[in-house]
Amino acid sequence: MFGLFKSPPFVDPALGTLARSGGLWRCRIRLDGADAAIPLAVAGPRAAPDPAALALARAVAASYPAWRGPLAAALFDHYQPYAEAGADEAGGAPAPVIAGPSAVWPHVSPVFVAVAPLDGALATEIGLNVAWDEEHTLAARFRDGQLVELNGSVVAP
Repeated sequence: MFGLFKSPPFVDPALGTLARSGGLWRCRIRLDGADAAIPLAVAGPRAAPDPAALALARAVAASYPAWRGPLAAALFDHYQPYAEAGADEAGGAPAPVIAGPSAVWPHVSPVFVAVAPLDGALATEIGLNVAWDEEHTLAARFRDGQLVELNGSVVAP
């Protein structure tokens, strides 16, 4: 009975097959430097992904290498208080020693990408696990190709 209300899969030539679940269109994407493909969630109504959100999602993998520089700087800024405190937020293991922004990457793992409205405009959000803050998933939010925010605690869509 519930199959009558289920959206059929959407096939995109660049992203592959997207299935609608939890109000978003979902598939997997591989980012430069990532060990494995991670979940991608794209906004859109039941009929198909939003065309503008889909266009942004298609551009993520190609844009990510250019985003890494500003993102590394933001991540290093986030890391510094943990390094100064000498332990992660929960008071556990000491934060890793990271010499500068370009050295953050061995300690960062992308865990999801979402392309959806944020404050009334489409944004690309990349969820990140970091070694110095194991209690939270960080979110790097990009709009118009620019890093607009590194949020300290998010839940995967």
